[in-house]
Amino acid sequence: MPPVARIALEDGREFLNYAAEGMYVGQIIEIGAAAKPMPGNILPLGKIPEGSMIYNIEKRINDGGKFVRSGGTYAVVLIHKDSTTVVQLPSGKVMEVDSRARATVGIVAGGGRIEKPMLKAGAKYYRSLAKSWKYPLVRGKAMNAYAHPHGGGSHQKGGTPVPRTAPPGQKVGFIASRCTGRRCPQIVPRSKRVWASGYSKKTRLKNKRTSAMPSE
Repeated sequence: MPPVARIALEDGREFLNYAAEGMYVGQIIEIGAAAKPMPGNILPLGKIPEGSMIYNIEKRINDGGKFVRSGGTYAVVLIHKDSTTVVQLPSGKVMEVDSRARATVGIVAGGGRIEKPMLKAGAKYYRSLAKSWKYPLVRGKAMNAYAHPHGGGSHQKGGTPVPRTAPPGQKVGFIASRCTGRRCPQIVPRSKRVWASGYSKKTRLKNKRTSAMPSE
């Protein structure tokens, strides 16, 4: 999130706005159509010169700003029309906005924040937890025997079920499982289970009844 500036109005009211690059404490911020197009000032789009860099652009009049709010981003005023202004967003998309909608002049402060290197794997790991990223996780069967109960061996295969009372370090894989595999009732119901004959139980019973019926 980019830095936020607290702006105090002459009547005592205060509001927050994203700070512009180069903004400093004690700076006088001008708001309105008569304001100068200087960084940090808030003007209607129709009063901002073409080619100016702006941010926090309103989608509709007086909505407080919806576009271009990330750190280090800016949009460019391309051209003024009768009652609208054409701006180019950071993505390259060209958008037409009401000229009475306001925007802040300048570039959003805080650019380059995400360019800081992680420096070590631990920083990336904890960041992935905070951001819900998928972080690489090594399988136990791919490890060596000293590193995991499933490791080692000439061929990779999983471990056997372990009791619920197994000590830490051994308690991995199937923990206190009732059964495992294709014939497990928790995985495949008995009615749909495929046996060695290649048929389900329902099909085998049907075939048995058919074979037991006397032929005419």
